[in-house]
Amino acid sequence: MAKLSVELNRYFFEEERQPKVTLAEILSLAGERTFGFLFVLIAIPSALPIPATGYSIPFAIVIFFLAVQLVIGRQRPWLPAKMMNSSLKLETTQGFIKAAIPWLQRIEALTQPRLTGICTSVPGQIFIGTAIALMSISMMIPIPGTNTLPAIGIFVTGFGLMEDDGAISLAGLVICLCGAILSISILVALVWGGSSLLDMIRGWLGR
Repeated sequence: MAKLSVELNRYFFEEERQPKVTLAEILSLAGERTFGFLFVLIAIPSALPIPATGYSIPFAIVIFFLAVQLVIGRQRPWLPAKMMNSSLKLETTQGFIKAAIPWLQRIEALTQPRLTGICTSVPGQIFIGTAIALMSISMMIPIPGTNTLPAIGIFVTGFGLMEDDGAISLAGLVICLCGAILSISILVALVWGGSSLLDMIRGWLGR
């Protein structure tokens, strides 16, 4: 199968499309790459440093749904008809894809099958699925700062999963950890009146 960047460029820019594209049409590109492909594709709008107002929460719900399926050991993803038939404006989707392709090409240049057990073993998939599910929950929080880094973590982890590259997936999991720390810090700051989690940790260490 062609590289993801090539496939997306062909589908969204070289072929004629309707004014709106459904999730089912986008997911048809997955082929045998299934879960990893879907995590990458659906995380793109929130992972990019451009506004994705209104997309993070519905996309995060889809990601969570897929992550749970990965954890319970499904070989092929399944989504309800309502999700599959939801649509996006073609112009909006093309904007996300155009911005994402250079990043995809950079990661593609680094990927190769290695440490494949992380991506293919049952424990590895459970761990990856759990991390992605937690990051998708963070993406659902309607507070600035709680969705971009978790989405980047999902994007990179999913890319490694798609390419059977355990090293890339591990890098994505590290980003997920950083995203979790950032999200928790923001929530703690709101609850404790401006004191971030990092400030509290510094205080505890100082004692």
